[in-house]
Amino acid sequence: MGNSIGSDSSPMTPSAHPAVINRFFSGSAWIEGAALNQLDEMSRLPGVLEIAAFPDLHPGKYGATGVALLSSRLHPLLIGNDIGCGMSLFALDLPLRKLKIDKAAERLRRLEAQVIGDVSDLLAETGLPADLAPGALGTIGGGNHFCELQAVEDLAEGGRIAGLDDQQLYLLVHSGSRALGAAVFSEAVAAHPGLVAGLDPRSEAGGAWLASHDRCVAWASLNRRLIAARAAAALRADLSLVADIPHNLVRRSDRGFVHYKGAAAVRPGELAPIAGSRASLSHVVLATDGVGRSLGGISHGAGRKYDRATMHGRVGRNRSEREQLLRNAWGGVAICDDRALVVEEAASAYKDAGQVASDLENGGLIVGLASLRPLVTFKKAVDEAEVEQRRRKPDHRREGGRGHERY
Repeated sequence: MGNSIGSDSSPMTPSAHPAVINRFFSGSAWIEGAALNQLDEMSRLPGVLEIAAFPDLHPGKYGATGVALLSSRLHPLLIGNDIGCGMSLFALDLPLRKLKIDKAAERLRRLEAQVIGDVSDLLAETGLPADLAPGALGTIGGGNHFCELQAVEDLAEGGRIAGLDDQQLYLLVHSGSRALGAAVFSEAVAAHPGLVAGLDPRSEAGGAWLASHDRCVAWASLNRRLIAARAAAALRADLSLVADIPHNLVRRSDRGFVHYKGAAAVRPGELAPIAGSRASLSHVVLATDGVGRSLGGISHGAGRKYDRATMHGRVGRNRSEREQLLRNAWGGVAICDDRALVVEEAASAYKDAGQVASDLENGGLIVGLASLRPLVTFKKAVDEAEVEQRRRKPDHRREGGRGHERY
């Protein structure tokens, strides 16, 4: 299943009776054969009892992403290194009518430079050790993580009842446990060469991983809150939490442990965001009682259609094309000074979030409340002090090197 861990990893012993796989996607969903093959292999992992697969399903390193999996054993490989990664939606007290996109983008460019106070105290208030990676709190990270300023495009009556406002601005934050989760994952891999078989939750090793996992989940939630606080400070606004939904974690149940691998963990009546891309709509939905059939899981986003390497041959072949990728049809802009990331995270790399939401709604798992359009997407900005320092140096091109380009 996926990649093995090192040359001394024990091979997975297929189960004689694979777990039941419940598919919550239609024939209209873009699902790669590789993802379906991984899904089948996951159903044969030791201890696995049931799997729910969602319309954002796509291949992952250690199994398909976009699933909820019930098991009597713990499978750290399925959760991976970004333990507790999730989506948090916040309402801002800024009216849409006063928004100037370019000015907001200029302010959000300095998002990670905003002062957020004594993070040691915030960690302690969250029940976490005061020295648990305090320097990384309030940072987004790379890959598909982002902080996005959004406005309501369409609002259903249920959305109004839930308190959503089409004249208000929102922040959607996608991030996780940063290097903290990566360290927990690396330690588990190093300590347990046969990790593909999972861990006994009653064992010392299983209990230790679960405790570290719980700390990562709490840290990641705090991290998203602090990212949003920084964004609100940059925009000179106050904010309130609408939804905080993790999608990379384990939850205990009366039947075992549900592993959410790139799947939003929701309860009936809970609001949840389903992210689009920086050039397509995101959606806010309400989880129904039907999520009991899907192990309490739904899609957290559109899901990748093309992998990162493939995207470099599809879009952004020159600077002009890359600059176009930073704009969208609503006049929105993306802040991303990593030109590889601009290409890899292009809208065409992702599936249609609207189709994903439609499949989930037709499956009785959600009710759609609103769609939101992206206005400013923050991913990665060059440090301004670093830029100024380079400007004061002699032109690199005169020294035979290449000048620095910003995208």
